[in-house]
Amino acid sequence: MATVDIPRQQKAAVKVGTGKDAKAPIHQVDVPSPAPGEILVKINWLVRRPSASIWTGLCASDKSLLHDEWASFGVDMKESAKGIAGHEGAGVVVSVGDDMHHKWKVGDRAGIKWVWSTCGECEFCTNGVDELHCPNQKNSGFTAAGTFQQYALSDGRYTTRIPEGVTDEEAGPIMCGGVTAYTACKRSNVKPGQWIVLPGAGGGLGHFAVQYAKAMGMRIIAVDGGDEKRELCKKLGAEEFIDFTKVQDIASEVMKITTYGAHGVIVTAATKEAYASAPTFLRPGGTVVAVGLPTDPSVIAGAPPIMLALKKLNVVGSVTGTLKDVEEALDFTARGLVHPILTRGDLEDLDKYIDLMIAGKLAGRAVLKVS
Repeated sequence: MATVDIPRQQKAAVKVGTGKDAKAPIHQVDVPSPAPGEILVKINWLVRRPSASIWTGLCASDKSLLHDEWASFGVDMKESAKGIAGHEGAGVVVSVGDDMHHKWKVGDRAGIKWVWSTCGECEFCTNGVDELHCPNQKNSGFTAAGTFQQYALSDGRYTTRIPEGVTDEEAGPIMCGGVTAYTACKRSNVKPGQWIVLPGAGGGLGHFAVQYAKAMGMRIIAVDGGDEKRELCKKLGAEEFIDFTKVQDIASEVMKITTYGAHGVIVTAATKEAYASAPTFLRPGGTVVAVGLPTDPSVIAGAPPIMLALKKLNVVGSVTGTLKDVEEALDFTARGLVHPILTRGDLEDLDKYIDLMIAGKLAGRAVLKVS
């Protein structure tokens, strides 16, 4: 079996402080060893190149955890995460713990996701479709140390195998952003040839949703602001584009395009305005998919009961994806149908890129170079 040299220490972005003032400066931390059932993954991309750089994806959820934005909901980074966020990692296996040699070997390519592990025994794990609700799950960057480090542990039973035809640089963002958009498209129940509205279509999740919706045969109305976003959304497959900086009544514009309204809307923007307007884009029987997670607890996903009843609207939630969903999402990239638009930075600049994300100035999906 192949072996690799593993250093005793590594660099990691470790949370310091609380709330909006929290930062994640670089620290030297010990490289962990895999326990039985675990593997150790070197977070990188294009690992077959000697000059490969090491990358991890940046998600809005990482920003929320580092800044304690969900603390009022009881969701804050646990001590077991050691202050290391990140859950969009892809790289190469460098060490295999006991009980995993039948499944993984050194040199295999592996992806680490938001769901780090599940118990495999509860009702949700055994029904075949719902392990995301396992009450005993662990989460990367939340209850387990995440991917903002050079070497990350992962539960070997729940780690994703990266297929040929997908670089690690692309696979990382698909571990969360890509599979979240893909699963939301499935949850919308929009069929080939039907209309879907994608507010924030040029963003980190939105640009994935455009590509998956296109590949699944949907007709896409992209909503975003500016000529640059228009060009991007059209290039990715949007049939129509509505510029919210120029169009005041987006619902009327949707009706002009679709006659009766769209069949589905995926809300990736975590704002009160986005959730309030989404139902007005729909035809009778249409579906709103809630994906964006507002920090304001007063934001409600829904519509006035009379609208829900008279139009028989559906409001559903969607969060990341199962192990099978991730495999399916990666397959779209392996077949050349979906590719993340990447903004590249350095792990040392994590806080700067979070500020850019907050300001809405981060195009596509960010990947950060670790070394």
